[in-house]
Amino acid sequence: MRQIKILLLYPPEQSWPKTMVKPNGSLAYPYLAGALKNIGVESYIYDACVGNDKDNINNFFYKSTVLPSGMIRTGVSDNRILEIASNYDAVGITSIFSQQETQVLHCAKIIKKKFPNILLFSGGVNAKSRSSIFFNSGFDIIFTSESEIAIQQVAKIMRKNSKDFSSVGKIYFKDNNGKIVDNSNFGEILMDLDKLPIPAWELLPNKRYWKIGRPHGGKAKHGEELKYSSMMTSRGCPFSCSYCHIAEEVEGSKSGAIGKFRFKSDERVINELTILKEKIGAKQIFIEDDSIFGMKRRAIRLLKRIVGFGLDLMDVNGVNMIHLVKKSNRPGWMIPDEEVIELLSEVGFKEIVLPFESASPRIIKKWCSNKLALDRFDPGQLIKTIKKYNMYVGTNYMLGFPDESRKEIEETVKFARKMKDYGLDHSNFYLVMPVPGTPIFDYCIKNKHLPLDYNPDRFQWTKANLKNTQVPPQELEKIRDQAWESCNSEEFKNLRKSWVVGN
Repeated sequence: MRQIKILLLYPPEQSWPKTMVKPNGSLAYPYLAGALKNIGVESYIYDACVGNDKDNINNFFYKSTVLPSGMIRTGVSDNRILEIASNYDAVGITSIFSQQETQVLHCAKIIKKKFPNILLFSGGVNAKSRSSIFFNSGFDIIFTSESEIAIQQVAKIMRKNSKDFSSVGKIYFKDNNGKIVDNSNFGEILMDLDKLPIPAWELLPNKRYWKIGRPHGGKAKHGEELKYSSMMTSRGCPFSCSYCHIAEEVEGSKSGAIGKFRFKSDERVINELTILKEKIGAKQIFIEDDSIFGMKRRAIRLLKRIVGFGLDLMDVNGVNMIHLVKKSNRPGWMIPDEEVIELLSEVGFKEIVLPFESASPRIIKKWCSNKLALDRFDPGQLIKTIKKYNMYVGTNYMLGFPDESRKEIEETVKFARKMKDYGLDHSNFYLVMPVPGTPIFDYCIKNKHLPLDYNPDRFQWTKANLKNTQVPPQELEKIRDQAWESCNSEEFKNLRKSWVVGN
């Protein structure tokens, strides 16, 4: 049986001037590397944004290159990427974020040109949604769903010196005649998350990430020692927001029902936390769950079991307000669930992000899966209750929905300013991005809010991409920038500005 080696490559990052640059470091590769490890296949994770111990990070991370598009590239040279790729039989390049598509395709093209026999594969909602572009750039396989099982099947076929992937489900692949074959209609999806491989966190360039000190989420202070890692205790989400790919990951879709909320056992979560603390040396853990409280009773049970673990915990994607409140004596009115909030603090949570999204009940109902409306609880009181337990509180807002009025946008910004008075630590403002693979993308294409030849490079949360909106794109960008400036402290703004590309 042939011995093979697989490279999992994060491409260089590309950013717009005056925006932040942070390494990707997503959990996809540790999971895939763990899956390959379980069948005895050697793999290696190389982050071309930060390099490895043979790369002098000062020569490229803080000395970025301007691209023809006007964006700024941060990472090692093309020649260095080719040097690394030359040692492998297959190279995987994830494509979760639309803004990074150009770099993903560029890496694929240069690798395929130099090494035509290397098998190239990709995955992620962006790659699945734009598969024809990816195949035209040199990819051989596109994974259409969670890939821990499929990657093992592909590797086993490669070991037999074959490229017949017709038996592998939940993929698109290019056969020997160049024809694209759609196998997304079959293939196993893990509903029992305890069957997932243990992520190979040790293959990430953790010390480089820690030295740079720009985590995926959460806050950090100048000079603060960071030894962070990410983990997930669940997958999927009980909500179906129009701007999230989970809303279309249902039974019968190309991905299958991976949007369904599933969770790991308490024992599995405790085992992963132990590995991160004792073997990886992490001190801060970023919880990447889309909805950690998707089943509230389970979350409370789990939290009670990890009290005293000695790690700082921070959620990345926000805790929906419905999970932090409870019924009151007044019909329909919710009050802070202080027992849960106190438990979060006791467990080690240092930061909670509240995804308010909008101050408009209409927007919440139409675009945000009818989450808890602001007229059903006192958001200021919720913030004050969280602050009572010495946790850092951030909020997320979205501006520029296709049919959002100027008045609704102004109401959201006004609401955000008011929340600052309750002790809020920071506010994030995101311009709506109708990314491929989401309901809002389909809506925007159908209603001519987004051209068919849209530029994925512009899918960045400070850029207004929609057309035919009540507030023109350039003005919307100014509103977002002004809101961010007025709702955040100088300390927070200076920290984020220090992360701007080229700094």
